[in-house]
Amino acid sequence: MDQRVEGQVQSEWYSPRRLRDSPTQFDFPGDRFIPNRSLMNLDQAHSLLTNRIKELPNPNFNEMYRQKLIESLTLDTEGRPFRMLVFRGSPKSSGRWIRLIDKMRNDDAEALRNSNKQYQSPRQLPVKEAKILDAPNIKNDYYVNIIDWGKNNVLAVALGGALYLWNSENKSILKLLEVQGDSDYPTSIAWSEDTRSLAVGYMHSTLQLWDTETAKCVRCLEGHKARVSTLAWNGHTLTSGSRDKSIINHDVRVRYNPTSYMRAHTEEVCGLKWSREGNLLASGGNENNIYIWEASKMNSSNFLHQFKEHRAAVKALAWCPFQFNVLASGGGTKDGCIKIWNTQKGTCIHSIDTNTQISALEWNRHHKEILSGHGYGVGELQNHLCLWKYPSLAKMGEIKGHSSRVLGLSQV
Repeated sequence: MDQRVEGQVQSEWYSPRRLRDSPTQFDFPGDRFIPNRSLMNLDQAHSLLTNRIKELPNPNFNEMYRQKLIESLTLDTEGRPFRMLVFRGSPKSSGRWIRLIDKMRNDDAEALRNSNKQYQSPRQLPVKEAKILDAPNIKNDYYVNIIDWGKNNVLAVALGGALYLWNSENKSILKLLEVQGDSDYPTSIAWSEDTRSLAVGYMHSTLQLWDTETAKCVRCLEGHKARVSTLAWNGHTLTSGSRDKSIINHDVRVRYNPTSYMRAHTEEVCGLKWSREGNLLASGGNENNIYIWEASKMNSSNFLHQFKEHRAAVKALAWCPFQFNVLASGGGTKDGCIKIWNTQKGTCIHSIDTNTQISALEWNRHHKEILSGHGYGVGELQNHLCLWKYPSLAKMGEIKGHSSRVLGLSQV
């Protein structure tokens, strides 16, 4: 039996497999270390652990070896004394560190209390607009989505047959395109996530990709037979919804771009929104329904959920930025409700009636709040913006200023 001796500890290496086959022969060390008590000097070990005065020399090592070992354990490389494996300092130093840690904890607690007070205190809503941009010829149509603010801090807006880009940093304005004639005009626009492309859908079913740096149309995407009323990006995938009741996913990297078609809606698709994770798509239709689609299973009959609680068209859709699988939706004039959905369970977790048309919803990325844009109705929120506390949906305040209905919302 292979025995190994290290100082005062003598032990044997055992392999479970070898113990079953041949308990007395080993070809190589096993995978477990099991002390052999019969070969240990337990009395000496007990004395070394309990006797702090008398040192018991090990007969296997001479005095020179022991002295060298003590120097290695108590002196550094320059011969200065130091202590190895000191788990606690002197009572004086320990007390100093304890007082320091207590002070840090008290400071953190005070900072937390102050932040909670600041967060709980009501925020002051702006009483005046920061900027007013003229928007002549803007289409007063609930079903179009003609405003989008890209991550490049450029606002794209369609005014009649023309599409303009306003740079909020240098205040420059660029007319990107203009359609000739009155029958065709942009009905939906959406910046790509990297802002290299601007997707533009038209009244006559055309869908284009524009390079805003060169102000040129680089792609025409086919598939729809009626106006393209809503667009949503998910990486390299552009999703479009149309009055022809269909939803199409376009892979803009390939030549034949349509990758999937969905036709669950029975009327115009007027709202599309991808989740922040990119795994779920929400679509709203003029038949008052909401469909939730999984990115990995996109076909007409394989939607994840169908929500039928709204009583009017659903255009306003917004995924919660701080809570997974939470979706907010808003209904049209005959509904006027903001509903919060748990898309994991397929249930409505909150609803509030505003008595006015809801054209857009935007979550606040810095506070647990949601902003709604309103149009026609009998309620006091007509043509106003309203801020709601989440998850209670308690009204925090209104932002007035529009003389006609709000058609869309966008934040950078």
